[in-house]
Amino acid sequence: MDGETEVWYLNMLKRNERHIRITIKPEIPSKKSIAEQFEFVCALTKKEYAHVFWIVDLDTIQKETRETPKGETSPIEFFKDCRRKLKKDYKNVTVVVINPCLEFWFLLHFEQTSRVFNNCKKVESQLKNHLKCYEKTQYYYTKQNNDIYLKLKPYLNSALENAAALGSFNEANPYKAICEMKAFFLSKGIKKIFTSTTQQNPTTKKR
Repeated sequence: MDGETEVWYLNMLKRNERHIRITIKPEIPSKKSIAEQFEFVCALTKKEYAHVFWIVDLDTIQKETRETPKGETSPIEFFKDCRRKLKKDYKNVTVVVINPCLEFWFLLHFEQTSRVFNNCKKVESQLKNHLKCYEKTQYYYTKQNNDIYLKLKPYLNSALENAAALGSFNEANPYKAICEMKAFFLSKGIKKIFTSTTQQNPTTKKR
């Protein structure tokens, strides 16, 4: 993953789901270009991990692609190549694409939408219709007994259904709304988390 928000979110999952019999270890590469992230993912496969998930937010890739001089390989095309190689040669790697960013995954807990957001700020604005005090800070994400995972957990099944309805990353249409977090939550050792999750009325749940 390329951001602290993903780390905070997954660490809160670990904190609240202590019965999971696996170790989740979020990692942020020290350098964040697509090439450097790809190399980092490949290096992780040679360590002790049973499986590696590469969570990719497309907002930065989109921005850098728009700024790529004509005739040069764009970041989105390079990312497609990396994704193909990982799928072909690394069976213990899953690439999880989110367009534009992690907040879109959060939004899908409350809305079924295929709206294409041009940037993360617009997603955050929409998300605040449901999480009115949302802010991208460690304090908000990790507050004891009211962290981001606990806020979202009652709506996890809805999020998984809404994400699945968007389908998978499409190389022919890479900028459509997409969220492949279901691949993570359906992975071995994780999927038991949400099997007993019940839906709650969002008007009565504290956010």
